[in-house]
Amino acid sequence: THRSVVFSGIQPTGSIHLGNYFGAIRQWVDLQNDESKCCIFSVADLHSITMRTEPEQLKSNIKLVTATLLASGLDPEKCILFQQSSVSQHTLFSWILGCFSTMAELRHLPHFKEKSATLKTVPLGLYVYPVLQTADILLYKANEVPIGEDNMPHLAFAQHLCNKFNNIFKETFPVPMPVTIEPAFAARIKSLRNPTKKMSKSEPDSKSRIDLTDEPDIITEKIKKALTDFNSTVTFDPVNRPGVSNLIIIHSLLTQTPVEKICENSRNLTTAQYKLILADVIIEHFKPIRRKMAELLDDQIYLNTVLNEGAIKASVIAERTIREVKEAMGFVLS
Repeated sequence: THRSVVFSGIQPTGSIHLGNYFGAIRQWVDLQNDESKCCIFSVADLHSITMRTEPEQLKSNIKLVTATLLASGLDPEKCILFQQSSVSQHTLFSWILGCFSTMAELRHLPHFKEKSATLKTVPLGLYVYPVLQTADILLYKANEVPIGEDNMPHLAFAQHLCNKFNNIFKETFPVPMPVTIEPAFAARIKSLRNPTKKMSKSEPDSKSRIDLTDEPDIITEKIKKALTDFNSTVTFDPVNRPGVSNLIIIHSLLTQTPVEKICENSRNLTTAQYKLILADVIIEHFKPIRRKMAELLDDQIYLNTVLNEGAIKASVIAERTIREVKEAMGFVLS
């Protein structure tokens, strides 16, 4: 039977926070446990160097993100987990696809407009990033791409490039489709300091997010300081009370309890008392994950083995695709 291929990647830029955990990692674990799917997950280190990174920092970020993924439940027996830079076909295919992309298409993507607006000089890598993203996906003939709403324009670009390539070379790349995150609000965990914005790695204020590496006292401190309003009751109203509603969503996701039930259980609490309960729920939930992460980070040999074996499996698929592409395009003289 033909299994549906799922591809997704995560950039190794510092620690993984609650938003990444609910918006990507938990879903990846569910997908790998679905026998009808072949899951391929990449530590997207080539994507992460569009912004200058010190070599030692990059190395430790790759180890940290790999350990976090494994500790959170990714199983190398059930999915292919690899380091993007170890599979050289990604960059070869990216160059090929880049020859079918136009500057106008890339210039209009929202991610590029947003990022480049803040920079004096714009690195080429930031500009052609969506082409590499398309190569990542098509290389494995992925049918499904788990994705947050903010990445939809990039997937639309990948679909467009896929159709273009198929039409020119009579190729048969499946058009990759988005897999949206369930429940929908899991994809939109907000910043603890500004609940109108998404929780983000790039936000300078570290109090705005809870990292999976945070010690218990830091978690308590961050939740206590989380921005709420002057109303001290615990009610769910994302529009008028985004701060406390964000905390309730985090609670609901961690305990798989409906939002209404949480509010009912908390009706005699002030938001200050509720925050302490939530902090404990977060600490307990991540305790085993943090313990496992620490063990994995102490076992460099195991981390290397997982990534190397993943790269070998990924390379077999990638090489098969590149071979077809080269033949279709006339590179192969036979």
